[in-house]
Amino acid sequence: MAITLLIFILALLLLLASAKFLTNSAEMIGSYLKLPPFVIGIFIVGIGTSLPELISGLFSVNRGISEILAGNLMGANISNILLVTGLAVVLNKKKIILSSNYIYVDLHFLIGSFVYFCIIAFDGNIMFHEAFTGFIIFIIYSIYLIRGDALLNKTRVSSDSPFPFKYLALFIASCVGIYFGADYTITSLVKIAAALNISNAIIALTLLSLGTTLPELAVNISAIRRGKAEMALGNVLGSCIFNTLVIPPLTSALGVIEVPASLVSFSLPVMAACGLLFYLLTQDKTISVWEGLMFICLYILFIIKIAVQ
Repeated sequence: MAITLLIFILALLLLLASAKFLTNSAEMIGSYLKLPPFVIGIFIVGIGTSLPELISGLFSVNRGISEILAGNLMGANISNILLVTGLAVVLNKKKIILSSNYIYVDLHFLIGSFVYFCIIAFDGNIMFHEAFTGFIIFIIYSIYLIRGDALLNKTRVSSDSPFPFKYLALFIASCVGIYFGADYTITSLVKIAAALNISNAIIALTLLSLGTTLPELAVNISAIRRGKAEMALGNVLGSCIFNTLVIPPLTSALGVIEVPASLVSFSLPVMAACGLLFYLLTQDKTISVWEGLMFICLYILFIIKIAVQ
């Protein structure tokens, strides 16, 4: 058991570190290609922080233990909204003012993505033909953001400096690290669940989801230190939207995703309520430290409730 837990921790660290290096190298390549900062921020950084959920989800569905994916997605979204947002506001030590119009675009698509996920997951199974709708919604979301961004210009490859082959090699190495990190993470997670006589879904809902939200937390802490607290919230929203809209269709292409009844009856409504609460609290364009503390308390209550089930 101790060895399995150690393998899980090391594999998760490898997965998270590889995702970070992949995102950093992709950013450098994107900058060399003169991609607009907006595109780099939304698609490279936003998707990069969600890679742990995506890759671990592909492994779990491929191995016939898709309930791990369902638990991880719900747990990651709940962790992002309650824990990561709460810590972001508390660490900022003052209220966060939402001035960007894009935040409100994200808020509307967040609610829409959660409604979509509740619809496809409510019957206990997520199949590709119904999950594919989420991919279409994400494309609409992406086009809407890109068309509204004034920084989007025609890109050209820079000829002033040599191509960053070092970052290309780092990108490839990171992909290999993500593969093996996800492989051993899922394998050890199943062994831990069996040893503790706990379902795979519950372990994924708590232990795995908390681990895979570490990239968002790291990015948010970095943004807060640079005085960009609003960017931190944008990362949370973008990650939740990607998790909910894109990961189900990509993973369900490998097989049907099982959503256990315990998740449908409790975790799914909690995730939906978190999205609605976040939406309502941000209507005054601010999130106070007190509201951040409330988010953290709600997350602790959620974990306690899961633990005593």
